[in-house]
Amino acid sequence: MASSRDIKNRIKSISSTKKITKAMEMVSASKMRKAIEAVLKTRTYANLSWATVLNLSESMKGNNEALHKLLTPKKEIKKIGIILITSNRGLCGGFNAAVINEAEAAIKKHQKAGKSESAEVEFILIGKKGAAVYRHGRKVAADFPKLDLASEVSEVLPAASLIINEYLNGKYDKIMVAYTDFVSSSKQIPRVKQILPIEIDQLDESLGRVGEEAADDKGKKLSPGGKLNYEYTFEPSPEEVLNEMLPRLIEIQLFQALLESNAAEHSARMAAMHQATEAAGDMVSELTLSYNKARQASITSEIAEISAGANALAE
Repeated sequence: MASSRDIKNRIKSISSTKKITKAMEMVSASKMRKAIEAVLKTRTYANLSWATVLNLSESMKGNNEALHKLLTPKKEIKKIGIILITSNRGLCGGFNAAVINEAEAAIKKHQKAGKSESAEVEFILIGKKGAAVYRHGRKVAADFPKLDLASEVSEVLPAASLIINEYLNGKYDKIMVAYTDFVSSSKQIPRVKQILPIEIDQLDESLGRVGEEAADDKGKKLSPGGKLNYEYTFEPSPEEVLNEMLPRLIEIQLFQALLESNAAEHSARMAAMHQATEAAGDMVSELTLSYNKARQASITSEIAEISAGANALAE
């Protein structure tokens, strides 16, 4: 058994760690509240804008002249780009591992399904922890910084501009975004979603589903299957309208994915620090019990020695 002094030092060390994890839990809770507020403000707009373009794509299927390049799927998929959104720091449980594993699983499922089995995959990172994809033997084409609390669409403009230009230039034939959907403070779901090309004819079951039912923050469906029979009038022309509208849509989708990931990250970190604080408290209780037992054994031993000495003197 460890000495009383050793146990006392361990109790002091773990108590200090408990104070740190408790402080981190409180900081994460504060950031989580701000992140949730931000994500709920924009979620309905992001879903409606996505559904609008999907409906627009559906209505324009028979008009090849007006079909925009961002709406036109490539005949052959040779290269896929995946935007991976992770955290900058650890101590958030399995948050980063889950979204990376989801991206890897989506790639393997996509290839196993026979869709461009030999397609090359490159990652575009937002967040420092995304560098873990190197361990999977993946290539990284670009790395963008990420703020803990996103507040403006301008924060994703460099990444959005890159993927749009690379897609139009033919470097990538398909682009996905891997992020973590915020469901609640106790539930976060990693997801891979296709954002380019914006197509509605073939829903991609493997690497993100395009055209899912749009819903508001309460889960109420905004449009059945993302499809409504609308007729659109373009002024001044379909090409000019889409040239302005579609890039903004991609920016909004990336921004919303970033907001979702931020809210999920802070929720995961708060939960991880809460569990760490409770574990530290349990360890302190166990060590305190061990310390009391060791101290009691030491006192008993001393009493026995004093009694033995007294008896020896009496004889």
